[in-house]
Amino acid sequence: MPDSRPVAAVNPDITPDLAARALAGSFPGDLGVELVEIGDGRVRGRLAVERRHLHPGGYVHGGVWVAFADTVAAWGTMRHLPAGHDFTTVELKTNVFTAARAGDELEGEGELLHAGRRTPVWEVRIAKGERLAANFVCTQMLFAPRPHSS
Repeated sequence: MPDSRPVAAVNPDITPDLAARALAGSFPGDLGVELVEIGDGRVRGRLAVERRHLHPGGYVHGGVWVAFADTVAAWGTMRHLPAGHDFTTVELKTNVFTAARAGDELEGEGELLHAGRRTPVWEVRIAKGERLAANFVCTQMLFAPRPHSS
């Protein structure tokens, strides 16, 4: 059952426009991951599947499913990240239920399941059309700012 506590956006300036600029030239940006919508406790992304996303058999590579979902979750985490903090994914699990090919569009919708003080947990459900194509759950670990040494 999802954590029912209200979640306040710490960084309401984290928007799809900011994500598009930040993703440019990065691994998820090079994959074509696009942040579509972000709000408090929810985030949506999109990936238009191209040949570069496929394994030699012609279907989306497992690493692409994970990278897409992890990027969607990461933007949700960034929206709630306290000033000066950073984070990383420390645990993840992905189940893929159907194959995807070039020309398909994947849509990921992330939901904050647990707003822990140091460990937020996200679920990202990836759809291909009306069908649930994959389910991803990850735990992020937040890092407090390091004190400056002299």
